[in-house]
Amino acid sequence: MELSTKDILTKKILDSQEMVRDYEVFSKKVEDTEIVDLFKDYAEECGIQAANLKKILNNKYSDR
Repeated sequence: MELSTKDILTKKILDSQEMVRDYEVFSKKVEDTEIVDLFKDYAEECGIQAANLKKILNNKYSDR
């Protein structure tokens, strides 16, 4: 099955959002403050990626 560009963007948005959730959960389960901070940073970066991908999806593929 070949995915369209819209399908790929949607999948990567969901993947990035899942990564945000994972890093947030993991940051609460580890005790090393350096790793906690790193996971929080990664969660934020993944959130930015998801937002940017969503913006592209909405701009290029929204039903008008």
